[in-house]
Amino acid sequence: MSAVEPLDVAIIGAGFAGIGAAIRLRQKGITDFAIFERGTEVGGTWRDNTYPGAACDIPSRLYSYSFAPNPDWSHTYSGSREILHYIESMVAEFGLRGRIRFGHNVSGVVFDETDALWNITLDGRDTVRARTVVLASGPLANASFPKIPGIDDYQGHKIHSARWDHDYDFTGKRVAVVGTGASAVQIVPELVRRAAAVKVFQRTPGWVLPRMNRPTSRLTKQIYRQLPVTQSLARQGWFWGHESVALGVVWNTPLTRVVESVAKLHLRTQVRDPWLRRQLTPGFRAGCKRLLMTSDYYPALQRDNCTLVTWPIARLSEQGIRTAEGIEHRFDCIVFATGFDVSKTGSPIPVTGRDGRVLADEWSKGAYAYKSVAVAGYPNLFLTFGPNSGPGHNSALVYMEAQIDYLTDAIGMILRQNLRTLEVRRDKQDRYNERLQQRLTATTWNSGCRSWYLTEDGFNATMFPGFGTQYVRQLAAVDTDDYLLTPADTTAAIGTGDHAVVPLG
Repeated sequence: MSAVEPLDVAIIGAGFAGIGAAIRLRQKGITDFAIFERGTEVGGTWRDNTYPGAACDIPSRLYSYSFAPNPDWSHTYSGSREILHYIESMVAEFGLRGRIRFGHNVSGVVFDETDALWNITLDGRDTVRARTVVLASGPLANASFPKIPGIDDYQGHKIHSARWDHDYDFTGKRVAVVGTGASAVQIVPELVRRAAAVKVFQRTPGWVLPRMNRPTSRLTKQIYRQLPVTQSLARQGWFWGHESVALGVVWNTPLTRVVESVAKLHLRTQVRDPWLRRQLTPGFRAGCKRLLMTSDYYPALQRDNCTLVTWPIARLSEQGIRTAEGIEHRFDCIVFATGFDVSKTGSPIPVTGRDGRVLADEWSKGAYAYKSVAVAGYPNLFLTFGPNSGPGHNSALVYMEAQIDYLTDAIGMILRQNLRTLEVRRDKQDRYNERLQQRLTATTWNSGCRSWYLTEDGFNATMFPGFGTQYVRQLAAVDTDDYLLTPADTTAAIGTGDHAVVPLG
């Protein structure tokens, strides 16, 4: 391939989604692709999140691809290092290292209507052109400190959970942890073992369920390795177990009360002090915010060197944090377990489509897409973990795998039929999102609590209002009746008059 020859596929991001897309492209006979990664190694979120205690709250058998099984998971729930090793092993097993362009930071993606190609601009490098693009940068690609007054005034050490400073010694230090979400409940137990004093600043408590993390026996690993079907069956068992949880957390049902009762029993069992229990009891329905899975957080809060602070943060001062009642808490270090730039109202990378439309502008009041993977006005461009593809009860990789199979089949269609463009119809996209937002009104996520699932005005651009099986089923085939197809030899788009359904395979 010459330097000016366009790629068939450009994949942006070498995390779970980008590597998974590359594997499925290769398995489907599509080999002219490259992965553009701004970092120096693969892994995405799991490369970046190396804070103490970092782990996944979805079982390892389910938090992995069905087309790349790993029989050697060490525990029910894996730590970040083991998950990163899994991603690295997929790169090695499927020979992808040579397809990844490290140190290539994508600064923009612009559609050239004359040539029907995407121009991918890179910091300090020549522009790359591609027929199709897979945006696999992920919703948690960018991390930042939260916008708290006085954050630049603080003179101590600041650490973000996604940009951990491993050179900082917490021994004997006074440490603050801002946030009580999924990262914080993993960080706090580790910090209280090392720091002199830890104060945890809580805005709202979350529902916490126990996490039973059992080691995987050597015999089990051997059976999985010799009889892969047994691991597949185990994966299915975990899937259906989590799928049933949707009845208690996606919608407010009698099973929601069961989930809350389990969480309250867990709280009562681990926390003896009635006042602390009251401070840790949520005032919203289970599922409205992300459920937390940990058996270590509550005991850590009750250590002699740990304090829970529930007064709102007013601002940061030169020496620490000032809360609303006027008290200044002084710290050597502040850990921010919050502040991700989740793309609810914009795109992590500037994208310019047909007629100069800008995706961030179109998403300014809330992101939307057709089945989470395509957006009208942006032909031959596909998303992974796009708008409204978040599960509240199951593995994100189940949803992501369905997206990858769908978009790689769509790309295969473009290449095999030599299509100039494949673009989702706006009316189909609008109808899909109207129904989706109507369904969201009945979910716990839209029931009134504040969460990172919602925009400031309450628009839910994050979650899918249903079962994982429903999400996977809607992506089971590429229905060209929902797209405008432009053959390479004409500029006339083919719509409903050339209807076909392309099954996944």
